[in-house]
Amino acid sequence: MSVTAALYRKYRPQSFADVRDQDHIVSVLEGAIKKGEIPHAMLFSGTRGTGKTTLARLFAKAIGTSDIDLYEIDAASNRGIDDVRELKEAVHTLPYESEHKVYIIDEVHMLTKEAFNALLKTLEEPPVHVVFILATTEEDKLLDTILSRCQVFRMHSPSRAVLAATVTDVAAKEGFTLSPDAADMIALAADGSFRDALGVTQKVIMASGDAIGSVDEVAAIIGAPKTAIMTSLLEALHTKDRATALTAVGEAVESGVDMKLFVRSLLEQVRAIMLIRNVPAKKDAILTAFGEDVREKLALYAGGASPINSHALLRLLEAAELVSRSPIPQAPLEIALIDIA
Repeated sequence: MSVTAALYRKYRPQSFADVRDQDHIVSVLEGAIKKGEIPHAMLFSGTRGTGKTTLARLFAKAIGTSDIDLYEIDAASNRGIDDVRELKEAVHTLPYESEHKVYIIDEVHMLTKEAFNALLKTLEEPPVHVVFILATTEEDKLLDTILSRCQVFRMHSPSRAVLAATVTDVAAKEGFTLSPDAADMIALAADGSFRDALGVTQKVIMASGDAIGSVDEVAAIIGAPKTAIMTSLLEALHTKDRATALTAVGEAVESGVDMKLFVRSLLEQVRAIMLIRNVPAKKDAILTAFGEDVREKLALYAGGASPINSHALLRLLEAAELVSRSPIPQAPLEIALIDIA
């Protein structure tokens, strides 16, 4: 039995041209390479799954570094001063085949304070043949002295539209068709991560009984709310029908919906209504992230008087903060809905 390759590995960008939504970084890196001005130390900062390590590898490849001269270190596992001392000694040896040796240090914020201090001098004055690329999801944990020695590049979290387009393209390459609403639901569940988006897509493809993924099929697979439940809840909020709103939450719980994802889906729709009401000229752009049926409802609710307003959004944001900490996950949402309706 063969092992199926993870989609995020299979479709990892192979060149700068394949990188999505990070043009502000790619253009600078390409310019530096063209001018021959290679930074001796860089830091890629951003949330999980945005492509920090991938971009680091692409940069190493673009400056002609072969695999044998590329070193990847996981600071979460090699975080002590002894590990850094070994690194400091190794950097002085010349590359085997390439002009540059590249050291990618992932999760660099995990290094101990002693290890950071040991790394500082090497970062400040590395051998001419060495390039350091640090990657972190928690830039605020890094010492200012580390940041000052690096060129810092902050990765964008990809938008829902970019994630939806990505999973649609990858699914098609796998012989699978995602409906626009299904792709959007996966993008929402991925929460700004390319890796998570492709992981969810792979789960959907594996679990699906055919070659087409509908929004409700995807919802059932990933624990997202079905369209009918979300529609019922939004209608109930619009008409101040507390009983129906609470019933919709109950149905979501009974069907095994992930409550954090449920609240996030509701937040997205309530936010869209608020934005359309206050910036009507942007209506079409705001609605592009939603399916056709949902767009009609959102435009309708935004067009007249409704309790779905900025106060509702604020209450839902407060509930979303509490959902993951509550012993009864749906309780914060239920309280918010009673208040709003």
